[in-house]
This record gives sequence, structure tokens and C-alpha cells, in this order.
Amino acid sequence: MLPMTAIVALAALTYGMRLAGPLLRGRMVVPPTAERLFADSATVLLIALAATSALTAGHGFAGWARPAGVLVGGLLAARRAPFPVVVIGAAAVTALLRRAGVP
Repeated sequence: MLPMTAIVALAALTYGMRLAGPLLRGRMVVPPTAERLFADSATVLLIALAATSALTAGHGFAGWARPAGVLVGGLLAARRAPFPVVVIGAAAVTALLRRAGVP
């Protein structure tokens, strides 16, 4: 019963936070510098998450094939390749490197 209560509480809090944005938008003034900082911090957080996922497996280093695949996927995404091309390119590089014996 406790996990269900926690799920309902988190759902209610998440909905409340999302509702607070439009309701408080006209009442609070956020400086332009802070808005840019918020946008930059979201980017940094996503990059940190991608780096952690790419470089670790369990409690150790994931090997060189996975980071190489992520790098290729990132380069394809930066060049605005379609999403399926990004995913297939990253997976193909990782698979080929692993097939060649690169951990």
C-alpha cells in the first residue's frame, strides 16, 4: 500500500508544480539572466545524464564501444540527421566495434 500512496503523492505534487507555472507566470517576474541560466542548466543536466549513461555499466567503466556509439549519435544529432538515422548510426557503430572485439 505504501508504494501506491507514494505514487499518488508524487503524481499530485507533479501536477501541482506543472499547474503553478501558468498560474504564477503573471505574478512573478523572473529576470532574463535567470531564464537563460535555467535553460543552460537543463542542457548541462541532460549532457551529464548522457555522459553517465554512456560511460558506466553497473559500477564500472562501460568500455570504449558504447561511448563511441554515443559520440556518433551526438554528431549525427548535431548535424540534424533524422532521429531514426541517429539511433541506427549509434547502434551500428557500437555493434561493429563490439563485433571487432572492442569492449
